Amino acid sequence: MAGPTIGRAARSPRPRRPSRVWFVATVLAATPVAAVSVFRAVQVAWPRPVVQLLSFTPWLVLPAAVGLACAALSRRAWLLATTASLLALQLFWLFPLGHARPTQAADTRRVELKVMNINAQLGRADAAEIVRLVRDNGIGLLAVEEYTPALEDRLAAEGLASLLPNRISRPDGRASGAAVYSLHPLRLTGAVPDSQFLMPMVRLDLHSAGDSAGDSAGQTSLEVTIVHAKPPVDAGVVQWRQDLAALGKVAARPGNVVLIGDFNATYDHAEFRQLLAGAGGRPTVDVGVAAGSRLIPTWPMDGLPLPGIVIDHILTNPEISGGAYSVHPVPGTDHAAILATLSIPVEG
Repeated sequence: MAGPTIGRAARSPRPRRPSRVWFVATVLAATPVAAVSVFRAVQVAWPRPVVQLLSFTPWLVLPAAVGLACAALSRRAWLLATTASLLALQLFWLFPLGHARPTQAADTRRVELKVMNINAQLGRADAAEIVRLVRDNGIGLLAVEEYTPALEDRLAAEGLASLLPNRISRPDGRASGAAVYSLHPLRLTGAVPDSQFLMPMVRLDLHSAGDSAGDSAGQTSLEVTIVHAKPPVDAGVVQWRQDLAALGKVAARPGNVVLIGDFNATYDHAEFRQLLAGAGGRPTVDVGVAAGSRLIPTWPMDGLPLPGIVIDHILTNPEISGGAYSVHPVPGTDHAAILATLSIPVEG
């Protein structure tokens, strides 16, 4: 009788190798984040496709988070460290710390002015909704880009003149038209030079509450520029850079300065950050960014199926403080209206 067969000693199970599936998923999620991060970090005059891609930088936090989760499941320490660094970088850019802040002095007399901007998309914006926003929010200054003769007529029919009786406008059947409506007297002082779209500059004379029009001690002036920069599409990226550089020079002027409108630029564009940093000589405050509303998109509200981004802004010199910043969709246009309350120091 044959003896029992002695089998081979059981081998101890080999450690499982990290999942190749999670490794591949990590690479697929992290590679575009890493590529765009290089474009975001290096401040050079990137070509048009990169400029457009940079507009959507805030959305990279999503694939960066997915990449980090996949890296954790892949059990590769170096991959986990890399994706964690990429996510940290996106969060740093998402909540910027280095932008200018208002420098409001406690003992300075001030005038409050509620402002609103809307790009009307070739005059198609709903005039009734624009007037409702002006009325319900007590707006004292309204800036309109892509202002057409038809929109001018509809705004008049909705009674805008009874709310904001002072107006400087140049309607145009295309995108170049612009207008500013004001509760306070205003006068045209010029326009941003060499721009494709009209960017008028106006001066308002304001008075603090309780002061008469003749009381110079309670008076201040405000220089307002209605902004409509060329979008960085097709061959327009060169003009776009020229427009932002010209706006930097406007922002550097002395006194109380406001730039309001469609900049066709986001905080993730180096050209826009240079404007804020004061490349022209004085830093500028983005009221929306200072209010913590950098992630509330202003475009596109309809039409193109793209992630929302912030290209409409209200910029001021640091001595002006802003509050009550809000974003409101308006039917008929792919831009949202932006509103804010400005606290402006009184001269003298």
